[in-house]
Amino acid sequence: MTSLTKDVVRTLAATKGRAGPIVTLYLDVDGRRYVRPKDYEAELDRLLRGAMEHPKAEDAAPDLDRVSTYVRSGFDRSHTRGLAIVSGKADDLWEVFDLPVPVRSQLVINSTPHVRKLEAVLDNHERFALLLADRQHARLFLFDMGELIDRTEVFDQLPRHEDDKGDWDKDHVRDHAAEVAHHHLKRAAASAFEVFQGAGFDHLILGGPEELLNDLERELHSYLRERVVARMKLAINASEATIRDVALDVGRQVERQREAASVAKLRDAIGSGNGGVAGLQAVLDALGERRVDMLLVSEGFEREGWRCDGCSHLAAVGSACSVCGGKMVRVDDIVEEAIEAALGQSCRVEIVVENADLDVLGQIGALLRF
Repeated sequence: MTSLTKDVVRTLAATKGRAGPIVTLYLDVDGRRYVRPKDYEAELDRLLRGAMEHPKAEDAAPDLDRVSTYVRSGFDRSHTRGLAIVSGKADDLWEVFDLPVPVRSQLVINSTPHVRKLEAVLDNHERFALLLADRQHARLFLFDMGELIDRTEVFDQLPRHEDDKGDWDKDHVRDHAAEVAHHHLKRAAASAFEVFQGAGFDHLILGGPEELLNDLERELHSYLRERVVARMKLAINASEATIRDVALDVGRQVERQREAASVAKLRDAIGSGNGGVAGLQAVLDALGERRVDMLLVSEGFEREGWRCDGCSHLAAVGSACSVCGGKMVRVDDIVEEAIEAALGQSCRVEIVVENADLDVLGQIGALLRF
């Protein structure tokens, strides 16, 4: 089993099948949709039947068999909702990714691994922490790709006063309780910073009684304050399921906001005539000139296109390469080829979900280095 990281995806994007084709399988195995193994196996059978129509189906047969055997042999679904497999038997390539999020089922036969969905999983699921606190308790939850990977708890007992105590004693106990509560928030903030230093996270959500959230945020280290993306009124005894739903919902909002900001920057760059291009051919040309800093692609955007056998130049149309004059071959998805080229050039890639502004620009655009 391979851990999914940016470096792994970039390595796969640069991989070329030399001795034979490469098969990439994405399979939705979410237990909430496919309760029994035979349910997702039926979806696998549908994909395999479709693959038989591919021109290189015969060459890919050993990989199709290997992928099918793996899926049917059984695997741990306790934390797996999506499965990604890359197989190039002739080139000794075999990678399996158990994904904690579902993916749209797809089977691709190509000369390179199909990495777009892996990039989208990384792009859309940053690491979140949720710090939940009241005057005595604190709970910190760390989520990676929607899954809880760490949990920390802090408890500080508040002092109590007896009913027969005098007013001075009661005031003294109340002041001491306030001091203990303040110390508790400091401990909660320090605990969150320890987790950040050890495991790291991209964003922080604060939860608890509304009257405590400002005090809690003031106690955070500056590195954490700048990562706070939401403040939620949330009971200290909220269930893990509720906390996870809150974290995932905030995560989706943060990602959509980030995507919208990137598209707005692209739109402004195009409007000023400097620093941005949109449309498939314009983006492919910019990639060929190695000018792309960030590639933005609407989720699900696919087009046939052409790739030069000699210099690997990409084009939306044409059978002769405009760069070297060599012969070009038709590819099923030139957008996937563009993503792989961008990753190979160490460009940032943003898979944008349901953004009308990017769709109007042609569903693909690029912010340029120069």
